[in-house]
Amino acid sequence: MKALILGGVRSGKSRYAAELVQEQACPVTLIVTGAALDDEMAARIEAHRANRPASWTVVEEPTRLAATLVARSGPNRLILVDCLTLWLSNLLCGDDPDALRRESRKLIAVLPELPGHCVMVANEVGLGIIPVNALARRFADEAGTMHQELAALCDRVVFMAAGLPLTMKAGVSPANLNPGAP
Repeated sequence: MKALILGGVRSGKSRYAAELVQEQACPVTLIVTGAALDDEMAARIEAHRANRPASWTVVEEPTRLAATLVARSGPNRLILVDCLTLWLSNLLCGDDPDALRRESRKLIAVLPELPGHCVMVANEVGLGIIPVNALARRFADEAGTMHQELAALCDRVVFMAAGLPLTMKAGVSPANLNPGAP
């Protein structure tokens, strides 16, 4: 099962993804893409850290997501990626101008082939006004394109609003993640 959980800031997407993952009997690897570059982001990271189960394996990877997914995935394993838009920001604002295209293509190529399950969290930023500067417009465009490509590859797509999950694509129910579930 491959799932994409989308939503705005504080929409409940990370909480929902964590609940979905915790219902499963698979070992969980959490891939975090954010970096504590300021006090506010450090506080956000700490809040997420305090709320996740100690049994999860945590991997910090700001840019090489596809390679990390390949290295960490396996049958009867579950990977949670939080979050794709921070990953996109890291690539967009990094020193390598080709990194975003290269790493995005790698992600799209490896996702369908990954053994096990993968749940990805991303911010939906394309619902508001058109951003005022070129970098912000490119970010919104890149995020929108990435979401469309990933949604096409995922079995399940959920949009979060006001803490409520709105299922947009339901190819696999959460109960079906466990091979032994009734």
